Amino acid sequence: MGSYNVEPTVTKNPLNPEEFRRQAHLVVDFLADYYSNIEKYPVCSQVEPGYLTKTMPESAPLQPEPIETILQDVHKHIIPGITHWQSPGFFGYFQSNGSTGNFLGEMLLTGFNTVGFNWLASPAATELEMVVMEWLLKLLQLPKSFSFCSDGGGVIHGSTCESFVCTLIAAREKKLNKFGTKRDDLGKFVVYCSDQTHFSLQKACQVVGINPDNVRSIETKKCMNFRLSNDALSSVIESDVRAGLIPLYACLTIGTTPTTAVDPLITLTDVAKRFDIWVHVDAAYAGSACICPEFRHFLDGIEGVNSFSFNPHKWFLTTLDCCCLWVRDRNDLTRGLSTNPELLKNKASDDKEVVDYKDWQIALSRRFRAMKLWMVIRTYGVTGLQDVIRKHVNLAKRFESLLVADNRFEVVVPRNFATVCFRIISPLALATRVSSDNGEDDSNRLTRTLLESLNGSGLVYMTHAVIDGIYVIRVAIGATLVEETHVNMLWDMVQEHVSDLLAKYVHII
Repeated sequence: MGSYNVEPTVTKNPLNPEEFRRQAHLVVDFLADYYSNIEKYPVCSQVEPGYLTKTMPESAPLQPEPIETILQDVHKHIIPGITHWQSPGFFGYFQSNGSTGNFLGEMLLTGFNTVGFNWLASPAATELEMVVMEWLLKLLQLPKSFSFCSDGGGVIHGSTCESFVCTLIAAREKKLNKFGTKRDDLGKFVVYCSDQTHFSLQKACQVVGINPDNVRSIETKKCMNFRLSNDALSSVIESDVRAGLIPLYACLTIGTTPTTAVDPLITLTDVAKRFDIWVHVDAAYAGSACICPEFRHFLDGIEGVNSFSFNPHKWFLTTLDCCCLWVRDRNDLTRGLSTNPELLKNKASDDKEVVDYKDWQIALSRRFRAMKLWMVIRTYGVTGLQDVIRKHVNLAKRFESLLVADNRFEVVVPRNFATVCFRIISPLALATRVSSDNGEDDSNRLTRTLLESLNGSGLVYMTHAVIDGIYVIRVAIGATLVEETHVNMLWDMVQEHVSDLLAKYVHII
């Protein structure tokens, strides 16, 4: 094989302060221009699969390239392949809304580049995380048992799935230790959730070693607004106990992904308590709203659970990755996740004077995530964050009221927060005034076609769900840049597209 013949170059300092200052200014200007022009781009990327691999060079550059050239390529090649989650026309999934305060926090945490696996590795990283988690605990009015001043505490994970894995491990080890259950009995452990629970719980169970057949996805009904029923949960658990299985863990949800349904904590925790089941509450989306007094009632009964998590990287002006988890007994986590290698031993840890977050998570290394969350809270304050949430909720109320006033549409489930689920009612169903199989099928087809048509415009992007056999369009309002004008634009588009669609439908039938 041949070898590269390259003239030797003078090595430059990769972290020269003045060059960093110059290039960072260029990147900030680039991003500011991006946000100024974000509405000019199709919300959902329209590139074909493999577009970038066909464009990029096959080999890495041998020589350094100037930042100006690199940013030109970002504009030319990368931006077309981005689905613009920060666009005010983005109404899909759940939002991941960023903010200036968050971006500056990300700059700081990336700039410091700490690796705070234990307290000694960077005391500020650990202690700021503890401070921020206590601030949020008070904002959400979580019970004192979740506080560091009690036996509990909070940690910032990367995702809900990570929090699922860690709390499943904690529940597993607690059950094994408390009852002297043998490891051979792991195949008997059962996990409970509703059919609306996020699918990442299933993945977490696979990681932890729960038999996939032992994950009970309990059916919910439209008549119950897709909430998990305590009678249904109790019945399934009792059946498992009679079969010799061991109930382990129940996941309840505040704001499910398909419909933002809210499981009733008070009654469901009573059921779980009878069978000594670990209860985790996933409030990934809706937890942010609970800093507003008018939404706090959705957390009633939280004092009866073992763990609780929500994702500021959805609706709290904080970008990925940021999932806040609290536990009622921090020893439950550390017993299942701790390691104590000689390399990391130090007096503060040995004397139990500090928190070592490596023992609260899967990985050893961790980012200084508390910095960006701290920056967001300080930059906007509690009232500013509440104003953002209330603005989005009010926009969702307006959109919902427009749908309700138009008999061509049905709001399929009551709106709890800032997500509206709706569908077209087919002319056949309207004509007969009854719900028939043909009418339902037509409604599903029409609604699916409407969504494809709207998303194809490039001006908006929404996602769907299928609940109880009903195909619905989900409108999740929460992008940082969204204003009333964008919701009005969406409504105008919905009316225009549905009128065209139904005109063709009537002509066909």
